[in-house]
Amino acid sequence: MKWQTRVTDLLQIDYPIIQGGLAYLAYSELAAAVSNAGGLGQITAMSLPDPKALKEEIGKVRGLTDKPFGVNFAIGMHGTGYEKMVEVAAEMDVPVVTITGGNPSAIFDILKTSRCKKLVLVAAKRQAQKAEQLGADAVMVVGQEGGGHLGRDDVGTMVLVPQVVDSVSIPVIASGGIGDGRGWMAAHALGAEGIEMGTRFIATKECVHASQRYKQALMESDETNTIVIKRSIGAPARVIRNDFTDHILAIEQQTPTYEALKSYISGEANKKFIYEGNEAQGFGWAGQVTGMIHDIPSVEQLIQRMVVQAEAFRIKWGQ
Repeated sequence: MKWQTRVTDLLQIDYPIIQGGLAYLAYSELAAAVSNAGGLGQITAMSLPDPKALKEEIGKVRGLTDKPFGVNFAIGMHGTGYEKMVEVAAEMDVPVVTITGGNPSAIFDILKTSRCKKLVLVAAKRQAQKAEQLGADAVMVVGQEGGGHLGRDDVGTMVLVPQVVDSVSIPVIASGGIGDGRGWMAAHALGAEGIEMGTRFIATKECVHASQRYKQALMESDETNTIVIKRSIGAPARVIRNDFTDHILAIEQQTPTYEALKSYISGEANKKFIYEGNEAQGFGWAGQVTGMIHDIPSVEQLIQRMVVQAEAFRIKWGQ
């Protein structure tokens, strides 16, 4: 079956499936595997130490695939330190740039002479409309089921996606709570023309930087085993629940300030768990889709499994 949508046409990919930015995890091995399997893989720019490292990582991806890929810029917590990194992406003519966690206008200015496609992650209808006005080629819409940083309105993917679809003319990509072919087809039924998955791609063989304990925790967790931290400081984000994250919530109850929380919500605390499997001193991002993760396939196996499942639904409903 053909899977052509405006998203596949825009990004020049076989399937409208995009791998999330995945801080500290989305590097060349995973990005290339997703792109080679027909989706759009991404590397995470702001988890790298400097522009030179980003240039090297882009080179590694190009050594592993000749397919389109993306570079994600999670700018929400990085002030103005991303400009030089964006310049590298422009200089190296990357096919796609995605922006999460902040106003994309400064990045768009840097990329104004670039041929790259620009995608923006949003968590509200007003954000999607603004992204379109600024020149985004597509928006990725994340509902409150998703892992990592979310919107402040607690609106689920099922409600949010059609609201955004009806409010913009550019393609909409659904994110949050999607981990198999059923979720993919549901997203299309809502009017989306593609999907983004983050948590599900962590539990794959090519996500080589994720510790085995992190992957095991994703398989052991059900849909009730994630919680939202950082809500008290206006930056809600969904994680796997453990004693460490319960301690974060206790601090938020007692002293809801960034200063009180910063050592517990830092990138270093995140890496303690996702790299070392140290649950006593760290945390891992995860969406409610953990309840649907029961194995650690290769990326190719995961995507082909989704395609088979989605094709079965299309046949059943005569699409």
